Amino acid sequence: MLYLLVRSLLGGQHYAYENPLFRGACAALFCFVLTLLIGPFVIRTLARLKLGDRPEFDHAALNELTAEKKNVPTMGGVMILAAITLGILLFADPFNFYVQMTLVCMVWLGALGAMDDWMKLTGDRSAHSRDGLKGYEKLLFQMGLGVILGYFIFRHGQHLSNFAEIGADGERYSIQSFRVLMVPFYKPGILLGTGAFMVLTVFVVTGTSNAVNLTDGLDGLASGCVALCGVVFMILAYIAGNAELASKLIIPHVPTSGELVVVSGCVLGASLGFLWFNCYPAKVFMGDTGSLPLGGLIGYIAIVTRQELMLLIVGGVFVIEAASVIAQVGYFKMTGGKRLFLIAPIHHHFQIGKWGEPQTVIRFWLLGAVFAMFALATIKLR
Repeated sequence: MLYLLVRSLLGGQHYAYENPLFRGACAALFCFVLTLLIGPFVIRTLARLKLGDRPEFDHAALNELTAEKKNVPTMGGVMILAAITLGILLFADPFNFYVQMTLVCMVWLGALGAMDDWMKLTGDRSAHSRDGLKGYEKLLFQMGLGVILGYFIFRHGQHLSNFAEIGADGERYSIQSFRVLMVPFYKPGILLGTGAFMVLTVFVVTGTSNAVNLTDGLDGLASGCVALCGVVFMILAYIAGNAELASKLIIPHVPTSGELVVVSGCVLGASLGFLWFNCYPAKVFMGDTGSLPLGGLIGYIAIVTRQELMLLIVGGVFVIEAASVIAQVGYFKMTGGKRLFLIAPIHHHFQIGKWGEPQTVIRFWLLGAVFAMFALATIKLR
């Protein structure tokens, strides 16, 4: 709303506030400060409601290490979602299609995560079960969101008049930019049909939200890595929304997608603000309430900016975490009960090894920073 007010007062002229990078930076700062301000109140409220964590793993050593985390307030993702929502409403254009779909994505996954957390922490499903939603139930809701996002993004893209030039030099042809899947280190790009676009959207939204959820296991690990992704996607969204820059860097120009710079800034600021309380030793955990929507938002921004494959580099830590779980389960089944890692996700393997929790988190942050820098470098290497 602040965006519309300032734009009205300035008469629609292109002052600094019209620049999405400026507004994205303002949104990041605003969300960071707001999260710091509301954090203590949210933590006290969660503690009063007795929504404390109950860590329980299939590993005696890990249970011993995490015993001190018992009853630490969880569902802290509500402060992240509140800050991001208010930041978007203040600094982004609320009538922008991509901003509206952002809110749909965030509310959908936030509600799903909150329901799962609430059932785990209160045992509302039954007196004897605190497992929350079943895996297939969460997966169905995530896939449903992916179908909705894929359909409307594709439909909206069909009304765009801009085209992207893809193909090798001398063999270039024009197609609508929203249908181009950009490939790191490869200039041409891949043309997607309706079905492929829909399937890819479902896969990215579901995979990213679950990957961030799996990463959220150590104090500050997920929030720090998400913040790094926020920085990279601020830059990528700005390039995709700027016709001149997109042309120079051979990236599909997606009109009005520049507003996602503000969304990325909100993700960055809110994640850093939450990290203030979530760093070791954590005073609050985000729970599924925060991890599912944060992962979904990162995946959504990658879809709109046509950087789904770049997401594999930017979110390299999330990829490693998800892959470790898949590898552990697969190896366990193939060998009749043997384990590839001490425990999965892999951050717990290092936690109960020689590294310990703070050292594991910091080293994973460093990996996240390296992945982020490498992702930005591929823009020119392609």
